[in-house]
Amino acid sequence: MIAQRTAIELSDGRELIYFDEKPGADRSFPDRRHLPPPPPASQLRLDPLVDEWVAVAAHRQTRTFLPPSDRCPLCPSTPDFASEIPADDYDVVVFENQFPSFSDRMAPDEITELTEAVPVRPGVGRCEVVCFTSDHTSSFGALPPERVRTVIDALADRTELMSALPGVAQVFPFENRGVEIGVTLHHPHGQIYAYPMVPPRTQAMLGAARRHQATTGRSLYADVLAAEQKAQVRVVAANEHWTAYVPAAARWPFEVQLAPHRQVPDLPALDDAERDAFGPLYLDVLRRLDALFGQPMPYIAAWHQAVVGAGRELGYLHLQLFSIRRAPDKLKFLAGSESAMGVFVNDVVPETAAQMLRDAL
Repeated sequence: MIAQRTAIELSDGRELIYFDEKPGADRSFPDRRHLPPPPPASQLRLDPLVDEWVAVAAHRQTRTFLPPSDRCPLCPSTPDFASEIPADDYDVVVFENQFPSFSDRMAPDEITELTEAVPVRPGVGRCEVVCFTSDHTSSFGALPPERVRTVIDALADRTELMSALPGVAQVFPFENRGVEIGVTLHHPHGQIYAYPMVPPRTQAMLGAARRHQATTGRSLYADVLAAEQKAQVRVVAANEHWTAYVPAAARWPFEVQLAPHRQVPDLPALDDAERDAFGPLYLDVLRRLDALFGQPMPYIAAWHQAVVGAGRELGYLHLQLFSIRRAPDKLKFLAGSESAMGVFVNDVVPETAAQMLRDAL
């Protein structure tokens, strides 16, 4: 559990928060850099053909891209290099992204409409970076369970506060791992997006959950989880509070969902026992992924949380973990059917993927 939470302000006015596992850490280090002001909010443009909002954030073109390790902006600062983290060491750190997709900083000349058919509004929200460890060469899978608990507590802290921001519709913590996924920094880290709209994937999940509840009076995700626990064929691992399973209709070659046995809307709603139990199970699954082909597995880890407003009661917190690697030397690319039409074709049978993961260790 977090022993010390310390918020500071970086030289450009952005917020940074240290989450320390032991009290007494010195967090008085100043930010020695002279930075330009943060960029204004992005634009949201509505695609009328599918009724979906698209974020346009041109300032992200200039974001840092795979710098050398001695110039990593997520490592602790040194006398020779001032990074995003002023301190000389840390446990877990969260700070406002310097190149956000969404923010609450408005431009005075914000465009409100491109054409009669394409409304435009500011991309109000917030984007934060979560550094899991000060060790540049580590990975989430190499963290001890106690550090995973600190990360979960930090994500819960940020989810609660970001959910209360004006205009936020959903808070989405996630991690991208591996150059194959498209990471721009090697240092172990994740991100948190506070969306100003309900994303398309969540809208689809809410629609399915509403229809199921209207028909059965029950929670859709709870019923899916119960069915997987009963079948067992796609369950990879489980403990008293969580189950990790491959979805029966998995879209990705290797996809695992980790769900608490109790329906909760988001990370802040997890109790101490559930937070403690998550780390050992998740680390086990990550080790299995890396062991599949004897090399680090690129992946995306995505926390699906309840929306902030209407439909919140339908939410069931779960982590979606998936990889684009389908064989030791092959990746799954989202080509014509997936990218243009949204119809996934999976190269690996989900039951086979589950058995491979169970046999990996």
